Amino acid sequence: MKKQVTILIPNYKTPELTKLCLRLIRKHTDQRMIDVIVIDNDSNDESLAYLRSLSWITLLERKPIPEEGAISSHSRALDLALEQVNTPYVLSIHTDTLISHPLWLTFLLSQIQKRPTIAGVGSWKLETKPFWRQALKTVERNAQLAYYHLMGKAHGIEGAGDNYYYLRSHCAMYRMDLIRKFDLRFSGGDKVAGKDMHQQLVHAGYEMIFLPSNVLVNYLNHINHATTVLNPELSTRAKSIDKGLRRIQDSLRNMNGDMILRDTSLDY
Repeated sequence: MKKQVTILIPNYKTPELTKLCLRLIRKHTDQRMIDVIVIDNDSNDESLAYLRSLSWITLLERKPIPEEGAISSHSRALDLALEQVNTPYVLSIHTDTLISHPLWLTFLLSQIQKRPTIAGVGSWKLETKPFWRQALKTVERNAQLAYYHLMGKAHGIEGAGDNYYYLRSHCAMYRMDLIRKFDLRFSGGDKVAGKDMHQQLVHAGYEMIFLPSNVLVNYLNHINHATTVLNPELSTRAKSIDKGLRRIQDSLRNMNGDMILRDTSLDY
C-alpha cells in the first residue's frame, strides 16, 4: 500500500498530550497509509526525550529564531516539515488534537477526494454548541456587521474582512501538488499557520471545505489552546488557565486518556 498522508505535528512542552496524541494515532490509524513528522520547537523537556525514543516517527528538532513569537515558531515548524513531505496529501494537527475513531483518516480523505477542485478540508473551530446558542451567536454577529457597515467603522469581527475564516492547523488537510504548484507555506508572511495558504488557494479558484464540527467530533477532538494553558508564558490570560486545565482534564477523562497513557505498547 502506497502511503497517502503525511501528518505534521509541532511540539512544545506538552509531555502528556504529546504522548496521548501519538499513541492515539498509532491506535486508530493504518500505519501503511501515513508518515508522521513531529517538529520539536526547542522543548528541552520530557516530551522531547519521549519523541527521541520513537522509531515510527520522523523527529525534526528545530531551534528558535531570536525574539520569535509562538505563532511564528508554530507555522515555521510546519514549513520545515513540509519540505520533507512525499505523499499526495499533508495534514497538520496539534499535540492537543486527539484521534478517537479508526476511520478518521478515511473520512478526511473521502472529503478531499470528492472533487479535484477541493484543495483543502478541515476545521475552523472544532467545538459543538447547542443549536440555540449557535443561532444567538449568528444573530449577534449579523447585527454587529450591520452596525459597523452602517457607521462605516473598522472592526475585527470573526469571519469578516481580514479576519476571514480559514482551515486552522489543529486539523487541516491539503493536496500537496497544489502546495508545490503555488509554492505555498504555512507561515505565509508570518501570519497564523495556514491563513495565507487558505486565501491563496481560494484566490486561485479552489474550494476549501469546512467540515461540520458535529460530524468531525465523531472522529477526533481538539482541546483548544492546551499548549498555551500548559505553558502560561505563551501569553495565555491568567484568568483562563484554571478553566483551561479543567477542560484538559475533562477531555482526557472522557476518552479514557489514563488507559492510553499506560499502554506503552503503542510506542512500538
